[in-house]
Amino acid sequence: MPGTSEPDTRPYRMVRRAEAFAETRQAILDAANEIRDPRTPLSVVAARAGVSERTVLRHFGSRDGLVVAAIAEGTARDEAERFAAPAGDIAGAVSSLVGHYETAGDRILRLLAEEGADPQIDEILAGGRTIHWRWVEEKLGPLLGGQSGSQRRRRLAQLAAICDVYTWKVMRRDGNLGRAETERSICELIEAVVGTQKEAAR
Repeated sequence: MPGTSEPDTRPYRMVRRAEAFAETRQAILDAANEIRDPRTPLSVVAARAGVSERTVLRHFGSRDGLVVAAIAEGTARDEAERFAAPAGDIAGAVSSLVGHYETAGDRILRLLAEEGADPQIDEILAGGRTIHWRWVEEKLGPLLGGQSGSQRRRRLAQLAAICDVYTWKVMRRDGNLGRAETERSICELIEAVVGTQKEAAR
């Protein structure tokens, strides 16, 4: 019709551009977290994400900028994965824990082998240890009842050791246990510590 103007598509294009930008940024973070090694060249991360190195730099400014963003993203994922079970639920907590190790355990072990060689690796490992101890306190701490002081600290340290990635390695990689057997074994060790605590409290 005469005098009818075409609809303005600029807002749609702007929204789509913003969505594409966010999708590309997430793809780069996903690639970085699949590798989870701060020494990885940008070219490798870019190739895995299906973008150019220039695109990575446009989003994160530098290699260090990507590492910082990837650490934050990876930490949030790890927490969501590990903290899913309710507090005090041994089977649920161990299932979440072993599920996390099934995905990330070998990568964590590789980083541990490089501890002290790179400050950014040390930062990743320090963050992981903080999450691990908070998980033990939040998910298994309630099983210790009213224990306090040195006895509670000792029990929590025992639980942290039982749930450590090296325990998973010994069972899954060295002992060739299946996932279900590994979960059952870790549950039995936790129950032994909690049972000892209950006997001592009587």
